[in-house]
Amino acid sequence: MVRNRIYITLMLLVFLVFTIVFLLFPRPTYSTLENRELASFPSATLDSICDGSFTESVSSWFSDSEPFRDELMSVSMHFKNLIRYNIGEENITFHASATSPPSVSEPDTIVAVKDTIAEYENNLTATEDAKIANAGILIVGNGDNVRALMAFGGSANGNTAYADAANLYQETFGDMVRVYCMVIPTSIEFYCPDKAKRSTNPQRPYINNIHAHINPKIAAVDVYTTLGEHADEDIYLRTDHHWSPLGAYYAAREFAMVAGVPFKELDSYKSRTIHKFVGTMYAYSQDISIKEAPEDFTYYMPQDVEYTTTYTDYVLDSNYRIVAEKKPFQGKFFQHYGDGNGGAYCTFMGSDKRITVVRTSTKNGRRLIILKDSFGNALPGYLFYSFEEIHVIDSRYFKKNMKAYVSENLITDILFANNVFNAYSPKFCRKYTAFLSQSGNIVSPQSRPTTVVIPADTTSLPLRSDSVEVTMEDSVAYTTPLP
Repeated sequence: MVRNRIYITLMLLVFLVFTIVFLLFPRPTYSTLENRELASFPSATLDSICDGSFTESVSSWFSDSEPFRDELMSVSMHFKNLIRYNIGEENITFHASATSPPSVSEPDTIVAVKDTIAEYENNLTATEDAKIANAGILIVGNGDNVRALMAFGGSANGNTAYADAANLYQETFGDMVRVYCMVIPTSIEFYCPDKAKRSTNPQRPYINNIHAHINPKIAAVDVYTTLGEHADEDIYLRTDHHWSPLGAYYAAREFAMVAGVPFKELDSYKSRTIHKFVGTMYAYSQDISIKEAPEDFTYYMPQDVEYTTTYTDYVLDSNYRIVAEKKPFQGKFFQHYGDGNGGAYCTFMGSDKRITVVRTSTKNGRRLIILKDSFGNALPGYLFYSFEEIHVIDSRYFKKNMKAYVSENLITDILFANNVFNAYSPKFCRKYTAFLSQSGNIVSPQSRPTTVVIPADTTSLPLRSDSVEVTMEDSVAYTTPLP
């Protein structure tokens, strides 16, 4: 009986302490760990009270702004790190190579892309740990070399809608416009440990399958081999789902060679480094080892070429639908961020919610459209020496009619540049085909919320519905498009 009373008394004291803390202590408004603004207490209206949304918002605020949030999350993540789930043995081989042959349903239809697969070995080996973190993110390595990887769930002969979209553009514009197809592999393809390869599917066979289904008049841009040849360099970010600016440089060089345009080597650029960068993969994985291993974000600005950048911004409603288009204005192509800023990848153009047009002093009559996801943001800055004009169009934010746009702007080249997750998504690819037939008019949604969303603060981590929605078909196989 005495023990029971002591136990009950202790539990009551614990609950009393928690009650006092959660009701009386100051609530944070910003999470340094998550690099985002926390929920604020909602305003009460008659409609929100009647429909229950006010109560839901209060509940969200209460749980999102708990006192000592960051401290408690940090303790929790450290604890999870101690009891982490290792894949196979604790010590595994960690390397990058791409020597295995392609695997597609119709191997005799594979077109030659740089002799299909180049044999190379990067000798990038080390003894590393591997574990599965939150949302199925694979964490490899430790200390300053830790890296977060997102598994690919696609099959070798899966969806070919990406090739179909490129084919439709070639058929639509004929010989007046040259179309290029670039599928960008993600970092897990080159940095997945052997012991963890059962957690993801290979991307090269799918990329080869896309190349096999494009019209012979379309130029395949094989960046897979190019990136693999440089996998022992910092071509992908360790703490972010994007490639690094250096990886985009090698891809741009490969594209310029295929397109037959001039290209400058890296020593023609001025480099700038943002230190202590931690990207999106920390928020996705919720793994403290990523937070504690910031990296350098180095980007390259072209020199000795004149250029102007014109932006046309879209205005979005609360559901991220386009409701208006702003007047074009000139701005900087490269946005500069300070050390430790989680928005460093927004260095290029600052936002996806716009059409970007760069006019350069390279007068060769070549005018390029880049149809891209956010991986494509890092490409244009390397092509100012190559094209007279570069038009950058995001898959999510374009309301004009593509046929009219190509004609009015005298476009000569169209590059599809998207990561393999998006290339695999039929829904994503249908957006590109819709560009060819849409009216070009912006119609405000009827009976929908009209609250205007100010473009995301680029200092915040881009975990929004206009970025990536991380879902999974199973614990590690992702096919959700990346931004």
